[in-house]
Amino acid sequence: MDKGAVVEMTEKAFRTPNQNRYLHLLIGIVAMETGNTLEDVKREYFKKIVNPDIFLSWNTDVRGNGIAVYRSTAVVSKEELSVAIDRFKRWGAENGIYMPDATDDSALREIEIQVGRNKAFLGG
Repeated sequence: MDKGAVVEMTEKAFRTPNQNRYLHLLIGIVAMETGNTLEDVKREYFKKIVNPDIFLSWNTDVRGNGIAVYRSTAVVSKEELSVAIDRFKRWGAENGIYMPDATDDSALREIEIQVGRNKAFLGG
């Protein structure tokens, strides 16, 4: 304000609780299918392989080495997460992993139960 600068305010819609729940169930499906932990699936498959343009950026350390930095799903917009989830589902289908629609409540409840039963193996 001291500089007389123009400030523009815009509203940013962050992910919804339903999107977050759905994403974590999809990650659980892939973890159970691949034998990876939930965290590994989220980082390596969801962020690095399927959605690097949304989640991956690079920093450089003091020695000039490139270091991968992953954005949290908590800071992406609702629209970005929607695109990322759609891509993840398409990737799953291309790799023989069925991921139900967000409206398929019975399938999602079953997945939630299976992920809960396998938490010790999934690292979650």
